Amino acid sequence: MRVAVLGAGVVGVTTAYELARDGHEVTVIDRLSEAAGETSFANAGLVAPGHAYTWSSPKAPRILLRSLFDDSQALRFKPSLDVRLWSWSWKFLMNCTAEKARTNTKRKVRLCRYSQERLEGIAADTGVDYHGLDGGLLYLYRKPESFARGSANTRILSEEGLELRAVSPDEAARIDPALASVKDKFAGAVYCPSDGSGDARVFTQNLARHCAEELGVKFMFDAEVRGFETSGDRIARVTTSKGSVAADEFVLCLGVFAPDFARRLGVSLPVYPIKGYSVTMPIEATNLPPTVGGVDEDNLVAYARFGDRMRVTATAEFAGFDRSHKPEDFRHMLAAIRDIFPNGADYARPQYWAGLRPMTPEGTPIFGRGGRFANMVFNVGHGHMGWTMSAGSARITADIVKKAKPGFDPAGMLVQ
Repeated sequence: MRVAVLGAGVVGVTTAYELARDGHEVTVIDRLSEAAGETSFANAGLVAPGHAYTWSSPKAPRILLRSLFDDSQALRFKPSLDVRLWSWSWKFLMNCTAEKARTNTKRKVRLCRYSQERLEGIAADTGVDYHGLDGGLLYLYRKPESFARGSANTRILSEEGLELRAVSPDEAARIDPALASVKDKFAGAVYCPSDGSGDARVFTQNLARHCAEELGVKFMFDAEVRGFETSGDRIARVTTSKGSVAADEFVLCLGVFAPDFARRLGVSLPVYPIKGYSVTMPIEATNLPPTVGGVDEDNLVAYARFGDRMRVTATAEFAGFDRSHKPEDFRHMLAAIRDIFPNGADYARPQYWAGLRPMTPEGTPIFGRGGRFANMVFNVGHGHMGWTMSAGSARITADIVKKAKPGFDPAGMLVQ
């Protein structure tokens, strides 16, 4: 069967891989000149079921309100005249109850665990390199009260079979020797030994190369999707700036751009761009970088090492499609990471980036068929966990395309 995948980020390329493995003739279409040029370009890189908590929690409204006056908040609300921002934010707030946060977090961690298994399988089957580290992740707490809360909150993830344990500063330093000189800055940490990290962009580009060379997947780059040609209840072709592509099935993996195209197909997707910031620095021989990734929980600053680079990420900004950034935007996260790893990287040579996460109010992605056309399948809305969720989401989507029962039950995550 001919399948057209719209989008060549980590979600689109892993989906193409699974579809090609199932024997389909796959074409991937993307408006940029290479894979992983959008949200997957410089994300946090953590493969982190141990951090699968939903953002829409009872404490989120207070943080967003405070962000109107304090730019240091991890969640920032930037008011605008965009009606979609207010509509999406209202849905987000409606998910900020304890009951809904628990439900959404459990769905997220189940999908993350399934996806991590699939990612490990893809890496083993293909030999694709992505600077992966599998020594676990450390979630660091500076204050006794936040450490107590963080340790207690792990129960919701542990109930789904995920191993997490609270560790002392001394044990955290044994797990990552780079913390030895600063361990007294922390009250403790939560360690998830099965978590890991890796460069999503390197993975996506190497997997795309494998798909093209070994599985016959065709990639159309610099091809902007413009619309669809339909016949009855089916899509016949997708039209692009490089011509039209006919297929039997179409898979929408367009991240923050998905809602506009879905609307043309009779589907309203509650996906909105939430801006995140990252900075990547080179690691020199004289540096002492982290040996495992982690999160400074009191500052919500994440970090990971990719070979000879260290990446630091922070902030979720409700600011629409604005990707602009300036050095001042990175001041807080750089101060936090230099406090933990004073000699972690060459901080004098930062590479700044800001990208847009395709978030749903629940924090869980959207799968399945919907709308007026029977041969459109959705795989969108992975938010800040797209790297972690990508491989599992790809397998779910491939199962839906071939009309088989998915190996993972996406209940509560199907398109409405």
